[in-house]
Amino acid sequence: MQLSMKFVTLALLNVAVIWIFIWLFRKKNLLTYFSGGRWWLTWLATGVITLMDELTSIFYVPAESWRFIGLHAIAFIAITSLFIRFLSTRMTEIAQILEHHNLRGGGVYSFSYFVLGPTLSFVAVASIMVDYILTACISTVSAVENGLTFLAIPPEQKFFIMFAVVWAIAGLNILGIRENARFTFGLFFVVAVVLLTFLASALYESTGASWGIIGHSFTNAVSEVHERGAIGGYGWSIFAVASCILAYSGIESVLQTAGLVKSWRDIHKAYIFLALTVGIFTPMISMLVLSSPVNVAAHETDLLTQYAAALNGIPFGVIVGVIASVALIMAVNTAFVASSELMERVAHRYNFHWIIRTNKRQSLYRIHVLNAVLFTIIILITSGSQKILAEMYALGLVASFSINMGCLLIYRYSTGTKEIREYYTSRTGTLIIFIILISCLGYLVYDKPYGTALWLGATAFSLLVGIRVAKKKAPEKTEIEQTDTPMQMVFALAEAPNDNVHIYFKRPLESVGMHDPNVAFVSFYSPRAGIPQRVALNHYRFASAGQSLFESITELLYVLKYELPHKSVTVHFGWPLSSWIDRFSIGVMVYSIMRLPKIFPEFDFVIEYFGKSTVMSSHHPK
Repeated sequence: MQLSMKFVTLALLNVAVIWIFIWLFRKKNLLTYFSGGRWWLTWLATGVITLMDELTSIFYVPAESWRFIGLHAIAFIAITSLFIRFLSTRMTEIAQILEHHNLRGGGVYSFSYFVLGPTLSFVAVASIMVDYILTACISTVSAVENGLTFLAIPPEQKFFIMFAVVWAIAGLNILGIRENARFTFGLFFVVAVVLLTFLASALYESTGASWGIIGHSFTNAVSEVHERGAIGGYGWSIFAVASCILAYSGIESVLQTAGLVKSWRDIHKAYIFLALTVGIFTPMISMLVLSSPVNVAAHETDLLTQYAAALNGIPFGVIVGVIASVALIMAVNTAFVASSELMERVAHRYNFHWIIRTNKRQSLYRIHVLNAVLFTIIILITSGSQKILAEMYALGLVASFSINMGCLLIYRYSTGTKEIREYYTSRTGTLIIFIILISCLGYLVYDKPYGTALWLGATAFSLLVGIRVAKKKAPEKTEIEQTDTPMQMVFALAEAPNDNVHIYFKRPLESVGMHDPNVAFVSFYSPRAGIPQRVALNHYRFASAGQSLFESITELLYVLKYELPHKSVTVHFGWPLSSWIDRFSIGVMVYSIMRLPKIFPEFDFVIEYFGKSTVMSSHHPK
């Protein structure tokens, strides 16, 4: 009776899932649509591509987390999932910022390049490349281990199969055969049916003892933190989160694909989709498998397939193993594709054309061959050990997260929310997330020597190459060449009919007034963001690179002081409206401006605000 009830329950579940997917497949523009002369991915397509990448972690993370923190992994995989959901809101914010500045795609590299400049952005390149390399390596190892769970194969043959997987995927990419959104969605359908059946079986077979273990994991985690005190409890919590964060690798892939969707709103929807799918499934299946009678220590590399066999027999375990292998091989392919796109973006920016030369099928064959060699070497060095690869992988992942959050803090500190009114998050929350990530990174650097060596080596190499390349081929040089010169403004004001001239400092995207020969509007811009459009004849754009905004303003005022001694100069600044909590930097800016009258006593300084009803509406505040 119990067996028949279970069969009926699983059958109804499968029918429901299949009906939902048939309904989805019949919908028009489900995954792609044509607009504005090009094809775009929908939020669902972006979410599914990332889900297939992120979901593969479930096949190795529960055992790896258990190895470090035991049954506390049950609680902390769930806690880390909540942490990642907060992190994803900041990823959405970054997507909006990049779109606002017309920087589509590129993820952490594009954002770090925009905020930190070309040299330091190569640290982000190194972190991402470490992620892609280890994604491919650990996915290959896990794919072979799960697919061959019930077959007795010597280690030498397993190595041969691992290398065959890596070079087969490299060959497919060299031939120009890459997965598309529809194929990925079709695979997602098969994976969803099997894994939802797996989860339903696990819930159906769960016992009071299992739920007792799950409950004890949460209460013991709280007790552990309480007993260790504030500092010790925080340190132990960081250790636990760092041991579980690998479960959500791939989350940045959504941001990486921002160039393939029409708006940052699609990125936001994709992150919500991930929160409601893998964000729930991963903690649930981890709880159930770690609280089951399966011997975790004996099955670290094939824990889920063994658990599936215990639930519904060996045939079902084989099916789960095959599904795991296919999904993990897809993750290997994602690593090939994503790393080639990253290197192509960097190479285009610095005119490094030799490495992105394509074959007849428009494939970046040189990058694919280089990747395959790197993946093979790492698998050989680590002897195909899932344990070592997982330790190395976590460090690069946390490093890229930390760079993203650090750049977001710097950006918001310097600009506030004026440019991103539609979607922005709490500055305090971002700071807390950054502190947690930096703490996790510090622990991983200290405790994981292999990962630290790989990350530092990749970073050193990237910086060495980056510094040499950035000096000679930095794209900012093109933007700086288009900038105005202070003497252009001086000559124009020298010919002004009145002795009184006015200088208005404006942000690059702010409106300015009508042309007036006695008025000059000045905008300082970052060459990384590109030179803003001139909106009036008396609008002057000056590149601000290598110095603070206050230094740029001071330098310009010195020019006016010595070149226009016969003119009465009034300097205008907009009234600061941002709150000090949201934009603490406004206090720094105002403090600096307050020093100007002492430096330039011959000038008049005004901080002003003009309401909407004022005729001079174009002189709105900063």
